[in-house]
Order: sequence, then C-alpha cells, then structure tokens
Amino acid sequence: MMEAFDNVNTCCIILIFLLVNSSYAQEAGLVSIQCCADTTFTDPNTSISYISDESWYPDKKSCQNTVWTGDVNQETNEARYFESRYNSKWCYNLPTRSESFYLIRGTFPLSNPQESPSDTFFSVSVSETEIEKVNTSQKQVEGLFKATSNYTNFCLVKGRGEAYLSKLELRPSHPEYLKRYTSSVLKLVDRVDVGNTMAEVRYPDDLYDRIWRSHVYPDSTATYMLPPTTNVNITNPDSIMPPLKVLQTAVTHPERLEFQYGNLDVGPSNYDLYLYFLELDDSVGIGERVFDVYINDRNIHEVDIWASGSRFLAVVLNFTANGVLNLTFVKALNSQLGPICNAYEILQVYPRNAETNVEEVEVIMKVKNELLAQNQDSEVLKTWSGDPCLPLPWHGLSCDALNGTSIISKMDLSFSRLTGPFPSSITKLKYLKELNVSNNGFIGTVPQFPASSMLTLLDLSHNDLTGNITWSISKMKYLEKLYSGCNSHFSGSLPTNLSKSNLTTDNGVCNARVSPRSAQGILIGTVAAGSLLVIVIVGTCLFCIYRKKRTLQKYDDKRHPMSKNAIYSIASTETVVTKSISIQSFTLECIEASIQNYKTLIGEGGFGSVYRGTLADGQEVAVKVRSATSTQGTREFDNELNLLSAIRHENLVRLIGYCCENDQQILVYPFMSNGSLQDRLYGAAAKRKILDWPTRLSIALGAARGLTYLHTFSERCVIHRDVKSSNILLDHSMCAKVSDFGFSKYAPQEGDSGTSLEVRGTAGYLDPEYYSTQHLSAKSDVFSFGVVLLEIVSGREPLNINRPRNEWSLVEWAKPHIKNSKVEEIVDPSIKGGYHAEAMWRVVEVALACIEPYSAYRPCMADIVRELEDAFIIENNASEYMKSIESFGGSNRYSIERPIIIPPTPVPTEPSPILMQPPPPQPR
Repeated sequence: MMEAFDNVNTCCIILIFLLVNSSYAQEAGLVSIQCCADTTFTDPNTSISYISDESWYPDKKSCQNTVWTGDVNQETNEARYFESRYNSKWCYNLPTRSESFYLIRGTFPLSNPQESPSDTFFSVSVSETEIEKVNTSQKQVEGLFKATSNYTNFCLVKGRGEAYLSKLELRPSHPEYLKRYTSSVLKLVDRVDVGNTMAEVRYPDDLYDRIWRSHVYPDSTATYMLPPTTNVNITNPDSIMPPLKVLQTAVTHPERLEFQYGNLDVGPSNYDLYLYFLELDDSVGIGERVFDVYINDRNIHEVDIWASGSRFLAVVLNFTANGVLNLTFVKALNSQLGPICNAYEILQVYPRNAETNVEEVEVIMKVKNELLAQNQDSEVLKTWSGDPCLPLPWHGLSCDALNGTSIISKMDLSFSRLTGPFPSSITKLKYLKELNVSNNGFIGTVPQFPASSMLTLLDLSHNDLTGNITWSISKMKYLEKLYSGCNSHFSGSLPTNLSKSNLTTDNGVCNARVSPRSAQGILIGTVAAGSLLVIVIVGTCLFCIYRKKRTLQKYDDKRHPMSKNAIYSIASTETVVTKSISIQSFTLECIEASIQNYKTLIGEGGFGSVYRGTLADGQEVAVKVRSATSTQGTREFDNELNLLSAIRHENLVRLIGYCCENDQQILVYPFMSNGSLQDRLYGAAAKRKILDWPTRLSIALGAARGLTYLHTFSERCVIHRDVKSSNILLDHSMCAKVSDFGFSKYAPQEGDSGTSLEVRGTAGYLDPEYYSTQHLSAKSDVFSFGVVLLEIVSGREPLNINRPRNEWSLVEWAKPHIKNSKVEEIVDPSIKGGYHAEAMWRVVEVALACIEPYSAYRPCMADIVRELEDAFIIENNASEYMKSIESFGGSNRYSIERPIIIPPTPVPTEPSPILMQPPPPQPR
C-alpha cells in the first residue's frame, strides 16, 4: 500500500495520554490581544485575559466596529484596519522563547459578503513565511512554529483592499507537531471534533487552546456514538491528544466515512494529517473494527484500534495534495464493524524563509531608534515593523540574498521629512551599496564610513549638514557617485583617491532646492507639456500615414493580383485608441496555391493545422487553417486578427493576412526558420539544438520586451494568457517573437461588463492565483514568463511526470534550489561553465520573483526587462566585469553596480519580412 502512494511518507504513532488537571495554569509565552480594546478584559467563556494592541498601534482612528450577520459574539468584532501610503505590511512583534514551540492565531472580522468585494484579500505571514491569503469570508488563520529568537513577528501584507485584524493569540504548543519540521511553519487547514454537533471546544478543555470545530456529518445513515460506560485510563504525559471532551464523541458508519476539501492550495503541497480514534464501544475487541484510510483514492493505512493494546490510537500521515483532499475510511473485508472517527487535524507544511541577517537587523534597529529620537511622528518610521526585508522590505529599503539570508543593499530616505543628527549607525550596514538621504533636515556631521564600506552611491544633498565631507568619505574606495550640494556648512575638497574620472559628483554645488511639492509640480508640468507635444507629433504622423496609404491603395491590386487589400482596424469597444495597419485579405484560391493544396504540414495546434507555403512575391509564410474539430473558434480567430491588426513590434509575430471564405478561417504569418524556444530546448530530436547561454539570455530579453509592449499597449494593457516556450518563436537570426494571441484579452477596467471568467492557459504555466480566483491581470503573464525563464536556465519541461515525484513540477523543483543559493543544481548541463555567475543569478532571481504565489509580489514586465538588460550587459562584458569584482576580493554573486550604457529597448516599428515556423501542438 505504501508503494502505491509515491513519495507519501506514512507513519503510525500509538499514543497513550494522561488526563491533566483542568486547573493547570497557562504557560509563559501566552499572549492574547484584542485589537482596539479600551482596557484589559477577561473572556467569560475561556477565562483568558485580553490586552489592547495600543502598544503596537496606538492610533484609534484605524479602529472600526465590523458586524457580520452570522456572529453572535458581536463585541469581539471590533477590528483594526491598516492603511498607509508608505506601508505595505504591518507587524506585531510578540515575545517568544528561542527553541520553544508556539501556536499563533489571527482572528478576522467577517464582513457582510454583500458589501465586500469577493476579490479583496491580504496575506498573513509568521515571521518571514507567508502562510495564507485572507479574503472577506475567512475568519481565522493559525500557524505552528518553533521560535528562533526572543521575538516573533505576525504580519499582515497588503494585497487587494485593506488589511484588518480583530484578535491575535500566541500559545505554547506541543513539540510533536514540529518534530520533523523544525525549519518549517505549519498552517492549520482544519481541526475537527467529528462527533460534536454543538459548540466548538477550546481552552480550558484544551490546555494548548486549540479550537476544535464542531461538525455535522451529512450522511443520515451515519451514527453519533455515546461516551463509553467504563472509565478511560490514559497514562502518557507526552501526548498531543485532543481533550477528553473531544474524544468522547465520534461518528461511525457501517461501510465508509468521507471528508472532502476542495479548496486546498493549487500546486503540489505537503500536508500532515493527524487522526484520533477512541473506541467508544466497550464490547469491541481486536480485529472486530478494522478499516482502511484512503487519501485521494489511494490506500494509505490500515487501522485496528485495539491492536495497539489500548482503546486509543493516534495516526500521523504525511501526504502531498494538489488543490483537493478526499479523506475516506472504508470498512475492511473481514471486519465486523464499520469505521469510526473521533477527531482529526490537517496541517500544511510551509518551508520557512531565511530571516534577515541578525547583524543587519540589529544595525537597522539602531538606525530606526536614532531617527525616532527626533522624528516621533514620522509616517515613514511608523511603518518600520517586523523583519526589515521579509516578506516585504521596509519603506525606503531594498534587500538582496546572501548565504541563505537577506541583507540590506539600498536605503532611500529622500523627501522623508526627517530631521536631527545624521544616524551614525548607518555606517555599520556593511552590505549597503546605495544611500540617499537627500532633501531632509539632517544636521550635524556625517560620521566616517569604514574602509570596508560597499557604498557606490551616496546622496547627502539638500540637508543642513556640517563638518568636513572629505574626512567622512576618505576611505570609501568603491564610491562612484557623490552628491553633497546644498549643505552650506560642508567644508573640504574631494579626497585625492576619489578625484578620478569615473566618479560622478556635483562638487558640492547647490542648485535650487527642490521640495517634494515643487518637484511634483515640475513633474506635472513636464508631463503636460510632453503630452501636448506627443499629441501634435502623433497627429501629424497619422495624417501622413493616412495620405501615404491612400496613395498606395491605388496600386495595391497591381502589386498583389492574387489578393484583395484591406485596412483592418481593431473593432473591439474595449480599445482606448484605434490603430490601423495594412494587412491583406487573401482569397482561398490564393491561399491554396501558396501552400500547394496543403502539401507541407509543419504543425498542429489547438486552432488547427499549420502549413508552410510561399506567396507569389517569394515570401515564405506559415499558414494556420482552422480545422472543423478545433477546440478554438471564431472568437479566437477574431481575437488574433483584431489584435495583430493593431500592433507591430520587433518581438511580436507579425500578421501578414487572413482569409474568411467558404466557412474557412485562415491566418498567414511569416515563416520562422528556427522554430520555437521549446523545440530548441527539449523538443523533438530533429528540432533540438544546443543554445549557449548568451543566446538564451537574448531570447529571454526579446520575449520580455514583446510582452512589455503588450502590457503597455495604447495605455490599456493586453494580457497574452498563454505565455509558454512553444509560443516564443525564433527567426533566422534567433530573434525571439511572442506568438499565438488567440486567448489574449484586454485587462479588466472599472466599469467593464460581461468580462469572461473562463480561465485560459497551459498546464505548468498557469498562474495559481488566476486559476483559483479567476481574476485576470498582467501578473498572470508574469508568472508564466517566470516558468519560461526556468525552462531557459534548466532546459527542462514545466511538467514531466516521468521524472521523480519531487521533480514533476519545474517550479516546485527549482524554487528550493534557488532559495538555498544552489543555482548550479538547476542549470542545464549543456551550458555549465559557459555563463557568468552574476548574470545567471539575476535571471534566476527574476524568475523566482515572477513565480510568487500572489500576484501583488511579482514584478511588472518593464522591471523584468531592466533586470534582463543588466544581466545581458554583464554577460557580454564578463571579462571586464570580473576584473572589477576581483579587484576588491568580492564574490561574483553579489556585484558592485557600475555605470553601464544600456542599449535602448526596441520601439514598436514594422520589421522587415521574416521567416516563421509555428510551434508543435500543445495541450490546452
């Protein structure tokens, strides 16, 4: 039975328990917080005392009374709502004991579902590990963890809509839960008192204050069992058994019991299942009640309670599930009685993210305290809570990964209205590369930065600092940019070692001080003037293009006798502006002649067959002909025709023409001689070709530029919805071009109606958030592109069930290697030794950001392009780059940024005719 459930680690634990006196005092470490409470109070039902959260958040303006129609305890629904223009996470720093085990639980008021948007959510993290996305119908989130220090952060991370919290509870927990997961956080999926149909059970009945949910079994043929007539003798003090009040009730059935969960996380996830059985029938003996435990229709374990020598049995099962859990107990063939269940717990395992470097945390906390001394009301500093880097960095900070931890690499506190002495502790942030404290009110001297300082940029301008700037920066050998103007009391010239050609500086010259408000005015004025200029230029260009097209139309029939010309404009009412691009409307006779009556079949796709042909003017083309059995229809045909009639970009496949005749739907593209990216990485042997790393990087950058153009098209984002390696085609010069726009869609806007919630995409590339919420955004393309980046790096398919179980999913296999700084473990063997480590790291870090579970934390395509451009430049200047790294003994993993001229991103122009080969068919 074990073999049948691949990679499911099943273990049976027989636990015998000791009933502890109910007057037991709660252990040290217990914290109970009622948000927005005016005073400390005691819950009459549990005798637990709750304190207010004013020590963490004293502002009562963020408090609201939120009443849900189904909650009888309306007094507990007061909640704190978090909103700040500077902040995206809010943390409660709770006291813990290092190496001790804890349960932490957040309670959220249930708003009236009729008044709250269904797609509102925010995330919850325990320390640095996100464990849940909370929506408006969710009441509680509970985690179990082992403390690593004398404090633990419980954080709410901004998603879509406001974050809010009603209660926060910290409890000591039993170490058994985390015996195998000391470096993980467990999230409670469900904890059920199966035989209890009344109220929930918690403290003081449960000394660990676990909340056991009551349950009504839906099958009327099931039986609720009464407590045993004899005393239950339980004698093991080390157990994690449910309280006796929970165990003394159960449900049984003559044949089977079934419990279903259809809302687990999409994607393979690891779970622990705790099953608790107490035989309540005194007459039952060994072998009389035997049943099998099935998880998702796989037989995992056989249960005979009395075989353990006790009437109580606890079983712990570890399993992997993907979105769905079907837990079933089935009567064994030779058993006299059907299955029984008293209680169970389901816990999801989350690998714990590495904390920010301890020394970095200590230093940044000193910086915060120094700043707070003179800036108690600072809106920026009020947001500095929790871990400075994870799950999101503090406002003004940027972080990088180093040796399995996070370090602070950039600090930008410009225009933050900070006053007082310059914080001397900043000089102890040893990994800091950029520091910008301009346009504040800092006074006093700037402390000397040590020789080990990694700073390449220092902006002190527009403050009131004094002293000798020469002394402060004399030892900073890596400094490349220095701005100190508008500090009238600074003295001293630049140090000799910094007076070099590659140092950019304002030489202490003071330009007009720019305040945030005046800067905003300048920006608005500039944008307005620029917009007017653009309108004039665009209007002139469109008029010229119109005149030219009118002239060319007169001669079109002579130049293309086998087709009739058309100006095809995008017809959707969703468009913001309308562009017209000349494409050809071919006759069916012309199409059939060009492909020699369907002679050369080069591919099959969801739309239909693809044929290679040649037009009368000698241009090679790929012709997509919709088949009668196609899974795609007129909507996809019109979608691609409309979209490609309105756009042109070097990295998007160009539409030459179309045919709608005799119920035929045909699209004509340039032929791509180098096939698809999928072909070259791991396609059929005849099409496969080893791609070196620089070529792969160039392909990734080209595809990213194409998607960026889509996402910023006409001020209205176009979402591709089927980004994958087989839809990235390569021309004769290996230039990447994104193709197949049949599923593309304009991003939803406020006021849109009739928006389709039909999820489209390909297995292995599909954004889990889009799949589960049906909420479409450009970040769904970003997730898919992250999978493509992993394909480029690893040369592997996104899904392959012929590999070992833990390698089926490329995303789940690659993630831990990247997070553990073991990128070499995922790099395609064919390119090992042929890449620059820094360029590779930039790509995999971009990929890791793209495949974040929640879209709010993924970068946009424009940011991805910039990172890939940097990686491309580094790769192509590897020799010089390595010298710059080795000159100060650093690692090529963490580079010093150098001023590099980035080649401009291609503008959307109409490219010359190119060759095209369509991708092989892919399952939708």
